[in-house]
Amino acid sequence: MNTVISRKSILLLSVMCLGISCQPITDNQRLFSIAVSRVQHLHLLAQRLFSEFESSLQTEEQRQLNKIFLQDFCNSDYIISPIDKHETQRSSVLKLLSISYRLVESWEFPSRSLSGGSSPRNQISPKLSELKTGILLLIRANQDAPEIFTDTSTLQLAPYGNYYQSLEADESLRRTYELLACFKKDMHKVETYLTVAKCRLSPEANCTL
Repeated sequence: MNTVISRKSILLLSVMCLGISCQPITDNQRLFSIAVSRVQHLHLLAQRLFSEFESSLQTEEQRQLNKIFLQDFCNSDYIISPIDKHETQRSSVLKLLSISYRLVESWEFPSRSLSGGSSPRNQISPKLSELKTGILLLIRANQDAPEIFTDTSTLQLAPYGNYYQSLEADESLRRTYELLACFKKDMHKVETYLTVAKCRLSPEANCTL
């Protein structure tokens, strides 16, 4: 009986391995998969919140806010990151992880203003915290001698544009727009960096953007 089960198991594994690599999944790969999945969720949530906010605006309000935002900067723009896809592809895994960590960290405080009301909004802060922990584990797992990731708390960013001050209605609208637009932009960055870094674990993979 055991021999029959054993043969069936071997046959099943053989069928499952047809056309794919049967190399064992490492802890590093598993961590990367979880981190990429989490940031994809946050990026989709950011897109949804931004779209919902835009749809609530009048046409003229949306036009003016788009114009203002193009002239403005996200608080996280002070975090040095690749300027284009070519530089992203040339960056090391540890560099991409370090930038991702700082981008996520920069949202820990301002993300509180994105919470409240709907259930999806209340997911943001805990999801960011989980993602930050996962990226830190990946950083530690991928450190090597030439590149040492030191103190992650050295970069302290101020809240987005003094967002928490008492503002007039029009100004508050602009700040909300800016906050949501920057959150969407930064989650897209982190998703890109983590996806490229994860792809590097498969030497045969094509990691082009």
